[in-house]
Amino acid sequence: MSSPLSVIILAAGLGTRMKSQKAKVLHRAGGKALVEHVVDAALKLTAANNIFVVVGHQAEMVKAVLAPRGVRFVFQEQQKGTGHAVMICASQVPAQLGQVVVLYGDAPLLRVETLRRLCQLQAETGVAAVAITTYLDDPTGYGRIVRNEQGDVLAVVEQKAASSEQLQIREINAGIYCFSAPQLWKHLPEIQPNNPAGEYYLTDMVEILNRVGEKVSPLVVEDSTELLGINNRIELAEADRILRKRKAQELMLAGVTIEKPDTVTIDLDVQIGADTVIEPFVRITGETVIGSECHLGACSIIHSSKLEDQVQVLPFSMISSSYVETGAQIGPYARLRLENHVGAGAHIGNFVELKKTRLGRGAKAQHLAYLGDSTIGASVNIGAGTITCNYDGRAKHPTKIGEGAFIGSNSTLVAPVEIGDGAYVGAGSVITDEVPQDALALGRARQVLKEGWARKRREANVSSD
Repeated sequence: MSSPLSVIILAAGLGTRMKSQKAKVLHRAGGKALVEHVVDAALKLTAANNIFVVVGHQAEMVKAVLAPRGVRFVFQEQQKGTGHAVMICASQVPAQLGQVVVLYGDAPLLRVETLRRLCQLQAETGVAAVAITTYLDDPTGYGRIVRNEQGDVLAVVEQKAASSEQLQIREINAGIYCFSAPQLWKHLPEIQPNNPAGEYYLTDMVEILNRVGEKVSPLVVEDSTELLGINNRIELAEADRILRKRKAQELMLAGVTIEKPDTVTIDLDVQIGADTVIEPFVRITGETVIGSECHLGACSIIHSSKLEDQVQVLPFSMISSSYVETGAQIGPYARLRLENHVGAGAHIGNFVELKKTRLGRGAKAQHLAYLGDSTIGASVNIGAGTITCNYDGRAKHPTKIGEGAFIGSNSTLVAPVEIGDGAYVGAGSVITDEVPQDALALGRARQVLKEGWARKRREANVSSD
């Protein structure tokens, strides 16, 4: 926009109805704190240094969450109402010209497109303010919008102060405004705490501006769910449901198949390529990036990981903070616990767990294995029941397995240990020393056979009875 645009986000309150020790704006929906959604929307309107977040309760925690975004903070020591929160920003906002948008840190559902319409309407009409409104079938508890004959907003009348006629009004105030900056800063000091709570209400600006001959225009938002403010856990759950539904619809329109989307949980920052198929009850969270033509099996959980194209994740698998290359297959019932790198075409089967392990191209660990702090070369075969003993009670130690090696079933590799390229480890071996390239390592006791022992035991049991 040609004129300066500042955004003030009110996020200072505790939110007592949440019944929580945590500030309301820090509760999460859609994979992010409520206030993060609002700030991210504001960042699509203006630069970070033009966004002012009013903080109070648990200010340091709120600032820590938002600090990476580069926004600015204004501390409200005493919460004396919405008008007071804007007042304390007056000396901080550098642009006394242009527009000032006021948002709330507990309203995560407002679309960027709606905010752009809000700012555009104020800019095109030049009115002193534009207020977002909506219509509700049951407006009980909300401030009613009173209009004049021209359709402008004359006043916002709160439920307790409304007449019987005004209580019939279905158009309600959302508390979200775009002000002409000069008009806001000129008349904001005129707000008085003339109410039982002794607070300064920003809604009073509507009547103040009308009194001095300025106009306040409404912007009606058809979808009232956009304006949902979060006051309790029920509303928090509803906001989470709406955000995730929007995300699923966005992905499906972009070419992702989601079976039973109501059962799937996908965070808003997740990216998924076209022709990927997501089965029911999948959870994809954090900053996960999934390529094209992948298949995610039912009840799988993927967190902050990157999956390249054509990766197959079979049901009930868990992948966290890991990188999986093209064409790899994970699961079913596999767990990639932390900082793993799975090479192209590798296979990780049922009840295999990886932790800080790099599995080479085409390598396979198909059954019942634990591979921790390991570097495993291309085309290695890990037999069922194999474990790397990486922890000695004080420190973690690495295991290295060269390309093309074969590790027999039920092998125990005691780290630190290295197995060379092409080497074989016999089934049931305990390996504590280096195995050279192309060698065969056997680390088990010789079999003892006692003929007739079982028959004699059975006969002894019968005679004792």
